[in-house]
Amino acid sequence: MSDKMWAGRFAAKTDERVNDFNSSIRFDCRMYEEDITGSIVHARMLARQGIISAQDQAEIEKGLLSIMSDIKSGKLPFDPTAEDIHMFVEAELTSRIGEAGKRLHTARSRNDQVALDLKMYLRKEAGEIAALMLELEDTVTAIAKKHTRTVMPGYTHLQRAQPITFAHHMCAYAEMFLRDVKKLKNAIDNMDECPLGSCALAGTTYKTDRMYTAKNLGFDRPTGNSLDGVSDRDFVIELAAVISIIMMHLSRLSEEIILWCSWEFKFIELDDAYATGSSIMPQKKNPDVTELIRGKAGRVFGDITALLTMMKGLPLAYDKDMQEDKEAIFDALDTVKLCLVTVIPMLETMKVNKENMVSAGKKGFINATDMADYLVKKGMPFRTAYKITGTLVGECIKRGIGLEELPLGELKKASELFDKDVYDAIDLMTCVTRRETDGGPAPEAVERELAALEARTAQLKEQLTRKD
Repeated sequence: MSDKMWAGRFAAKTDERVNDFNSSIRFDCRMYEEDITGSIVHARMLARQGIISAQDQAEIEKGLLSIMSDIKSGKLPFDPTAEDIHMFVEAELTSRIGEAGKRLHTARSRNDQVALDLKMYLRKEAGEIAALMLELEDTVTAIAKKHTRTVMPGYTHLQRAQPITFAHHMCAYAEMFLRDVKKLKNAIDNMDECPLGSCALAGTTYKTDRMYTAKNLGFDRPTGNSLDGVSDRDFVIELAAVISIIMMHLSRLSEEIILWCSWEFKFIELDDAYATGSSIMPQKKNPDVTELIRGKAGRVFGDITALLTMMKGLPLAYDKDMQEDKEAIFDALDTVKLCLVTVIPMLETMKVNKENMVSAGKKGFINATDMADYLVKKGMPFRTAYKITGTLVGECIKRGIGLEELPLGELKKASELFDKDVYDAIDLMTCVTRRETDGGPAPEAVERELAALEARTAQLKEQLTRKD
């Protein structure tokens, strides 16, 4: 297996250190199914076109299927001295079936072969991530359905701002995650061109049928330009970008869970299965899962930075730099999948402390805007109402009380427009339920949003299933 397929040009043996440096078998071996599947279809096309004999094609396919079976069963280990998965499979095939195996690479280059394998592999992986994201979406919306009337403070600048519900808050993440699924679907759609047949960079003199190979490998069409076919890695970068956005969203959610778990908030409590303790402080219950997700987001951002930096200065067509695409995108794939399979059950098992959320909502004057709106609805200009309410907040801070605790007499000193109905207007549940415009936190508005989210989710599930 140590003999190089390309060794004919060279008189001297490759330095072993160069072999090790050049080899990618340790990480691209995960694409063996795609490599073998692509080779089977390529051999069938060659036979259909009369480029190789039907007997050679039958031997090649039988040999490739036996290699696939032996790899899956563990009977055939990957050779660590092989240059890459493509050379490993071809060398093993030739050792098994002889001369017929040497005909497989007719009208094909490793350049279009690796582009094909990677695109097929990433398309499959993107579908698996989309399925996990849809599961996360279902989990988040299920939580929201239980808490359409669980009042909590909404924040800006991490300061209590206005009353919302926990359902409204979780639906914000449901919207993010559904956008992520749409981005994944778009990335999958953009992988619908088959690079096989581009060869090294300039196509081939053989009368191949690129549409046949494209269709039989699940693509809509072949790539339109052979140079672009072998040198394009936009599909890798686009998927890495989508994964980076997913990780950013997961990191934001993780940050809030970390805050909500703290004694200062105590809005939620994680199940013991998704928390850890301290080596020295027995009272600690640490949200390590979410802290790791937050940290791993930076790791994935590094992966896309590596891909963009690798590609930015490459002339057409293929350059060896592009071998670096795999470790970066594989790491991004593995990382996001690990985060998703952990965060979903963590959310499903967490406990929501409604009383603490409501209690926090009663502090911080989050009904101040509603008091100003109360005056505006009685005819006062908003800026005047804003100033009066701000003055009343300042007085409440001095006395350590809430706006709802101010006597009506004192309110009337600030404005004669105040009446006893103000107390209902600034009640937290009233503040929430009156915000019933589309996208707002009122229970009815959130229920409409949830229904729309479920309809869009079902549509995406159908589209992704149909694509598979």
